[in-house]
Amino acid sequence: MRRRKFLQLAGAGLAMPAVARAAGKDRLLRFVPQADLALLDPIVTTAFVTRNHGFMVFDTLYGVDDAYVAHPQMVAGHVVERDGLLWRLTLRDGLRFHDGQPVRGRDVVASLKRWGARDLYGFDLMAAIDEMTAPSDGEVWIRLKRPFPTLPDVLGKANTNMPCIMPERLAQLDPFKPVPEVIGSGPFRFLSAERVPGARNVYERFDAYVPREDGTPSFLSGPKIVHLDRVEWRTIPDAATAAAALQTGEIDWWEQPIPDLVASLNRNRDLRTEVQDEAGFLGLMRVNHLQPPFNNPALRRALLMGLSQADVMTAVAGDNPTMWRDGIGYMTPGPMTNDAGMERLSRTPDLAKAKAAVQASGYKGERVVFMAPTDFASINAMSEVMADMFQRIGLNVDFQALDWGTMAQRWGSMQPVEAGGWSAMCTFTTAVSTITPADNKFIRGIGTKGIYGWPTSAALEAMRDKYLETSHPVAQLAICRQLQEQAFAEVPYLPLGIFFQPTARRNTVTGLLKGFPLFYNVRKA
Repeated sequence: MRRRKFLQLAGAGLAMPAVARAAGKDRLLRFVPQADLALLDPIVTTAFVTRNHGFMVFDTLYGVDDAYVAHPQMVAGHVVERDGLLWRLTLRDGLRFHDGQPVRGRDVVASLKRWGARDLYGFDLMAAIDEMTAPSDGEVWIRLKRPFPTLPDVLGKANTNMPCIMPERLAQLDPFKPVPEVIGSGPFRFLSAERVPGARNVYERFDAYVPREDGTPSFLSGPKIVHLDRVEWRTIPDAATAAAALQTGEIDWWEQPIPDLVASLNRNRDLRTEVQDEAGFLGLMRVNHLQPPFNNPALRRALLMGLSQADVMTAVAGDNPTMWRDGIGYMTPGPMTNDAGMERLSRTPDLAKAKAAVQASGYKGERVVFMAPTDFASINAMSEVMADMFQRIGLNVDFQALDWGTMAQRWGSMQPVEAGGWSAMCTFTTAVSTITPADNKFIRGIGTKGIYGWPTSAALEAMRDKYLETSHPVAQLAICRQLQEQAFAEVPYLPLGIFFQPTARRNTVTGLLKGFPLFYNVRKA
């Protein structure tokens, strides 16, 4: 198995030059994100780094707490009438965009329509809506064709694509192209003039932001109170450089330190590492269902035979078994977890058997373009292990090492590999989003209407629809068993296991909320 090279802290001299703290900027926080912020519009991409940016700049109608229960956020409240077919939402007073304009009902309507054209869970809501109007600046009415009781959940979800609210003039633009301005109503303003693509992104506290007066800060819900004047995101692809910068105080918070360096960071009394997202992340491999060779389900099933989740997770999270889990199917740990089809995964895969299955599938030696981001440590580690397995079972692998920004733009290509397309790539998602099929983007079978990989499966879609239509847990579990069995037969993606990602910060940084990086509630001494 190809192994990732361990990085050493001896490269402290590689740290970025110290940047003098500007006078009066004691509440400046310097943060290293998981990857470069290549795209700024959280509607047009499923990249987590863009979602994290989005929750700084934009706000949402509802927000989930750290138990994933939805609460009003931009809305003061709602009234449900006509047996669940009419939702009347009232906006909070004092909401303003960063350009100084008030947030109006028609901004919300336009924003939800733009989001609903891209988000896979949003598709379900849009299909259920008969009419969405803004009878006044402070109200939004949603008339439904059929009841949709999870409306607050979908409008306050933590997963990508973020259901953000933006000015109507921007929300009316093409949802498949990034908006030309980053204007939200969230707790931070994005300073476009200070952006250096590939290196730096800057935010400042939005003085006109009005937090909720009620509730307790918890993940995306409750009052979003800002204690920082300025936040600088600095892109540092090299892990040793980021670690050295954290130790010398040149940065304050590193989102995703690699496991090889966590022990060294823990020996520094000025630093602290901890797991913020306790549900973890699901590593997964996405293959291109539109093009040969992975438009062949028999070949996709052969890949499962060669998969060792333990090898992948060890490469990502290290040898400590408390930091990862294998034996993960299409329903991640939760109330819908089941053993249906799990015999297709083995903790001791037989590569010779997998190779024979590849040959029996009719594979003709087509080139497999495998994209991997060299500047995204966890995904790169998954990619190296999986590419090595591909070669061992007889696939003709063209391993293409790219930067994350290039890969994030390329994965939307539906072209053949000869025209710049791709065949396979690794990524990850929040494990909590795959506990049920409701917001699991990757299990959808809606072809080119879905996200990269584009599997088509009427069977998977029918089972998911049936799941959404029932509220009885026993019936839901039975549906999820059928759905998982079908997923193992069709392989919309390969589940690679769950890993728990620590974050690292200096002790002067406090108030971090559970979940992904959020910058309200955070203090810096």
